[in-house]
Amino acid sequence: MAENILELNELLAKANELKKDHALDLSSDEDLSIAIMNLISIEEHFFFTGAKTGNDKYFDLLGEVREMRKALMKKMIKDYGLEIPVVSTGQVFAGLNLWFTSPDAAIRAKAVEIFKGLSEVAAEFGAMINMGRVRGFIAEGETVEVTEQRFAQVAGEINEYARTLGVTMILEPVNRYEINFINNLDEGVALLRKLNIPGMKLMPDVFHMNIEDVSIEGNLKKYIDDIAYIHFADSNRLAPGWGHLDFPVIVSALNEVGYKGWVSVEILPKPDPDRAAKQAIDYLRTLIPKGK
Repeated sequence: MAENILELNELLAKANELKKDHALDLSSDEDLSIAIMNLISIEEHFFFTGAKTGNDKYFDLLGEVREMRKALMKKMIKDYGLEIPVVSTGQVFAGLNLWFTSPDAAIRAKAVEIFKGLSEVAAEFGAMINMGRVRGFIAEGETVEVTEQRFAQVAGEINEYARTLGVTMILEPVNRYEINFINNLDEGVALLRKLNIPGMKLMPDVFHMNIEDVSIEGNLKKYIDDIAYIHFADSNRLAPGWGHLDFPVIVSALNEVGYKGWVSVEILPKPDPDRAAKQAIDYLRTLIPKGK
């Protein structure tokens, strides 16, 4: 308990330091970025400590720090003329071990609670909210039918709330080596048609499509009306141009059907984040001119 109090005091000291006037020069790009990263670190400490100890005080403090971070992010976005298209939810599955199709009703309920909160964040930034592996999988000894029913119940409840906020939920098919439920665009579209969840869209990732879909460009064109967002990465999850995917053909297919939605890169930070980002930007600029 003493360790928890000491850690709490240390984190509060960091948070209060960030609140002080002139603690950081927020007109400085570097200091603004540092402030945001420090606040993320503090949030993570509060969240995982709260989950570990069961002390709600940590979650209350997390909420305060999160509001500070959102304010700084809004400033940075405005200064650079940026937008946040999607709120990612990968850590809900990977970090918290929550998933929509869990046999445990308490896990499903917690996933709903967290996603409703994330929907509120998405609404503040005019963003969508994604469902990757958090949509869940077919648990051992269970059927596809039961899995689909659980997904429909959880995703449907979240989606109903998200729509009241003007937020679109997007489902990402993920390859069979990572999950056993909804691996390709054909399966994703079939499930959306079957469940008829209003407004829900798909978020294909060409890395996963390279493993699972018969034709990347073919399925993108076939299902373009169901697609709201696309991830680019090369065949090895590196920046486009560093693998063997045919991005000129993929981009041409999207242009052919008049796709006007978002495309972003989700890549490994190799050989380092800066060079990976530069490669992605430089390569894709040859296919997608600025302003297009």
